[in-house]
Formats: sequence, structure tokens, C-alpha cells
Amino acid sequence: MQTTGFMGAKKSYSARICLIQLVSNPMSETATSQSRQLELEARDVHSQYLLHSQTEIRFVLRDVLNRGCMLTMYFDQGQSFFLTSLLEVSNSGIVLDYSSDETVNVRASRAASLICTTSVDRVKVQFALSGLRVVQFENKPAFASALPVELLRLQRREYFRVSTPIAKPLCCTVPLVVDNEPFLLQLPLLDISAGGFGLMANTDQVKFFESGRFFEDCVLPLPDTAPIHLNMRVRNVFEVTNRVGSRYIRVGCEYLDLPGLPLNHIQRYITHLERERKARENGLE
Repeated sequence: MQTTGFMGAKKSYSARICLIQLVSNPMSETATSQSRQLELEARDVHSQYLLHSQTEIRFVLRDVLNRGCMLTMYFDQGQSFFLTSLLEVSNSGIVLDYSSDETVNVRASRAASLICTTSVDRVKVQFALSGLRVVQFENKPAFASALPVELLRLQRREYFRVSTPIAKPLCCTVPLVVDNEPFLLQLPLLDISAGGFGLMANTDQVKFFESGRFFEDCVLPLPDTAPIHLNMRVRNVFEVTNRVGSRYIRVGCEYLDLPGLPLNHIQRYITHLERERKARENGLE
């Protein structure tokens, strides 16, 4: 049996800056399309990610406030939106920044329902408000609302993808049959998530990875644990050109029926990689 491989390649914004995109703007068509696909509106799909406890909701909103995250507020059935930010979170409600466009403020204050969306550490946060009222906050006009009755915190791990080390890459072993002979192809990982991973292949190896192809008993080695044997399916294949002009093929794969224990090992590895990334950003490594 042959084996081969391929190795290569606190708040810093001004809380008073608000932007607006309306239907009359050519860019609003994209915004409207996106707003109609807000996850909060797909309750049957995302119900397991909804928070109903007022204590939990306040905790998430205060985290959004403390991190200085901008929010996109949709209204008029998603046909209008503007950027805002949380100014205060209390037991009784929230205060949000005012738009610089008074026309927008009037329309938003008259809206019967609004949806706010943001992201915290790549975790999507969305909540609906039943209405806004105009108040004074630190001697400036602002919007106030009761606390949302529910909040979507979309923390599906398969959407959390991290890059894997380049200097010492992990290599996944993919079994093939070439000219009626068993053949083991070792490909380095580009990134990994709890739903799948990206592999790096040579341009002449793309013939092995058409979209939808199924592979059994692939082997994924992870640090500090036994190699994981898994089945996978190719989801997408595309060519990438890096900064120095070299080309390679990224093969996006999904796990199939991966048991809980190997999945736990993968999630721990993802957490480890993310912890290392944050340490580098903070200058701790």
C-alpha cells in the first residue's frame, strides 16, 4: 500500500456614529434579502438556541455592551435598517444609540417590531423588540425599550472554524484505489470545525475529490489523543492562489455520523487552537 502526501504552503468606536441603508438606496436590496433570512425568524430551526431567562438575556446584552459591539437594527419587515449600539442594560430595559438621520429615527420609533443582530466572538446574537420610545441619555436623545422576551445565541460549533498550524500541519490520511491498487493519500489540514475540515491538495489531485464523493475510514491524527477514524463527504472544491502565486486546491469535507467521543476530541482541539490564537494576539506567546 502506497502513501503519499502534499506539504506546502473596549470599545474603540464612537457610540454616536450610526449609518442608514433604505430601500431607495441601491445597496438596500442586499440588506433586505439578508434581513428576510434572519435566524431569529426561523424559530422551528433554531429554537434550541433561544434564551428565555431574563437573567441570561441581561448577561448576554451586557457582554455586547461591554465589548462595544455594533448592532444592525431591522424594521419595516426588514426593508430598512441602521447601525446602532447598546448604551445601557438594566433590569428594566435597554437603551440604544440614536441615528443621525431624524427621518430614520421617526420611522424606527413608529415600527411595531424590530430585530437587532450582532456577533460576539463569532457567535451570532439576535433579539426582537416590540417597540422603541425616545428618551434622553446623558443629555442626548436615544432609544429605549423593554428587555427582549427572548434572545437567540447561535453557537453552533460547526460554524466555528479555526485555521490549523502551518509550520507543523496535521495530515489526514484518505484511502483511495488507483489503478485497482489501494493507495493512501496524506493531505494537510487548512482548517477544522466540529462539522468538517478543509484539506490542501495539489492541483493534479483534484480528480480524486469531486463534490459529493464519499470516503470511508479516513484517519485524522490529533495531538494528545489516538488517531480518529472517520467517514467523510466532499462538499466543495476550489482552487486557491496564495500570496506568492502558488496554486493549490482546497477540499472542504464534512464528517458523516461521527460518534460523540471523537467529536469531543475535535472540539477540545478547536478550543486549544483558539486559546493559542488569542494568546498570540494578546502578546502572551
